[in-house]
This record gives sequence, structure tokens and C-alpha cells, in this order.
Amino acid sequence: MAESDPLILPEMAEQAGGFKVPPADRMRQIGLMLSVPVLLVSGALIYCVANLRYLSTDNAYVRQDKVSVSPQVNGPVIAVEVRENQQVRAGDVLFRIDPAPFRIAAEQANAAVAAAQVRVIGMQTELSATGADIEGARQGVAFYEAEYQRQSALMARGFATRARLQQAEHDLNDARNKLADMISAQGKAQAALASGPVAPGQNPAVLAARAQKERAELDLARTVVRAPISGKVSQLGRLLPGAYEFSGLPALTIVANQNNWVEANYKETDLAKMRVGQKATLSFDAYPDMELTGHVASIGAGTGSEFSVLPAQNASGNWVKVTQRVPVRIAIDQRPSRELLAGLSTHVVIDTSR
Repeated sequence: MAESDPLILPEMAEQAGGFKVPPADRMRQIGLMLSVPVLLVSGALIYCVANLRYLSTDNAYVRQDKVSVSPQVNGPVIAVEVRENQQVRAGDVLFRIDPAPFRIAAEQANAAVAAAQVRVIGMQTELSATGADIEGARQGVAFYEAEYQRQSALMARGFATRARLQQAEHDLNDARNKLADMISAQGKAQAALASGPVAPGQNPAVLAARAQKERAELDLARTVVRAPISGKVSQLGRLLPGAYEFSGLPALTIVANQNNWVEANYKETDLAKMRVGQKATLSFDAYPDMELTGHVASIGAGTGSEFSVLPAQNASGNWVKVTQRVPVRIAIDQRPSRELLAGLSTHVVIDTSR
């Protein structure tokens, strides 16, 4: 019965009282029974030793460059030229802000430039007229000096009265004061028309008006918001015609999906064997049939908790040691057959044999 039924052990057959197993067969059977766990343990040890050079983690995600686009001027949105998840190229129009107030400001700046130029022309004309007046005043001073000298000579000879001499002296002083005033006015006009070493030959008032004009024209041009990089439009939900946008606040995001990498967060205990340039194998939860190769591009400068908004305060009485994670940047060496999206979960295995 023991020979016909392999499920009955020899010991059971002996106890049944019929059949006695030879010692050689007994030892062979015991050896076979012991060899199975030995083989299992040996295989497990060989597998562990063979895989000691590989470092793997599931705490890894696809990363892509992202640019938050915000207007540089304030105003209501009058048109949105893109849609969610649309592919755009650098320079494409994203949305437009009402240009009416900025166009008015540009026209006011043009008027300010024209007014400054008119003032400069007027000062130049005034300066020319002042030069002619100064020449006439100098001739008047020369005339009254000669008259004063003549009256002085007549007074000395007794042919003129003291009243005439005093009148000649008074006229000479008036002529000299008039000449001094004209020379002062000429200096003021020349100072108003002077230019500095930064912009020689150009009037500062005209330069200031032109700068105001350029600023107004720049603000007008900025009412048309364009894509700074090529990529896919995202987070467009709140950007609608009529919404008021403020300068510096993000209105949408462009994801540069042509530049992909993986950020793998490895335990700090794995860094001893890790080096830049080591090969890596990447697999993705979203695409089980796709496997890519890459390499370690760089190792983070600090742990994730070090750069968090609220870093851990370890100088406390209830401190518990936690194994830290360090971000490792994995460059992708292959062109993926499927589109990689930012944030996809990734499994990374790094070969540390090199």
C-alpha cells in the first residue's frame, strides 16, 4: 500500500505494520527533504548577493520645467488666445489685456516729448536774443562812459555844472546794471540748455520726456502676453475674458514637456555607493510596457526636509531619528515612446557596479 500511494510516508507504512523501508532509501528520502530548503536558502542568498549592487526606489517622479506666466501690467483681460493643454511655441500670444489706458498714456508721453522740444527751441531763441541785447548794452555802457568822461573834463574847466556830471554818472551806472542783468540771464539760459556727460548734446528735459514715452510704449506692448518658452499650457481655468489680472500674479503655467528628467528620492543610507554617471533603469506605473535607460545626473545638495517650508526641529525633547531622503536627478537617455507627464510615478533602479 505504501508503494502504491506516494502520499504515505515510510514511517507510516512501518507503523501500519506491513512494510519496512531499507536504511539507504530512508537516508535518500531525508536528503531530498533537506535539500529543498537548502536550495531555497542558497538561491535567496545568491539573489541577494547578486543584487547588492542595485539601488531601487519607488519614491520617484517625472519632472519637467514649468514657467508661471504672469502679466507685467495690470488690467482686465479682453481675449484669451489659447486653451487648456494646448501646445504653444515661444512667442505665441497667450492672452491680451485692455490696451486703452496704456495707449492714452503713450499719447500723453508723445505730447510731453513735443512740449519739451518746444521749450528747448524757445530757450534757444531766447538765448540768441539775449546775445544781441548784451551787445547793445555794452555799446550803451561805452557811450555813457564817454559822456561821463566828457562831463568830468568840462566840470574841471568850469564849463559844466555838477548836476550834469551827476546825471552822466547815474546813466553810466544804469547801463552797467542793465549789462550785468543781461549777462546773468544769458548764463541761466545756457544752463537750461546744457547737457551732461552721460548724454552730451541732448537736453535733460527732452531725455526725460523720451524715457517716459519709451516706458509708456513698453507698457502698451506688454498688454499682449506671449509664451516665454515652448510647451503645453496648463492651469488656465481662472483666466477668462473680463477677469482683472495683476502684475506678478501667475495667470497660467507652461510645462516644457520636451525636457524630462526623473527626481528619485533615495534614502541617505544608499548614497555611499551612488556616484554621478551610474546607469539607471526607469519604469513607469502609467506605462507598464515601457522601460527607459538613464544615468545619475546629479545628487541633491540637501535632504528634502532641509528645504521644506517647515523644516524639522530636532532640538526637542521628543526627537525620533528618521531616515532622510535625498533627491537624485536621473537624466533620461532614451526618447520615450509615450508622452511623459509631470508627476508620473516612476520606479528607478541604479546599477552601482561602476
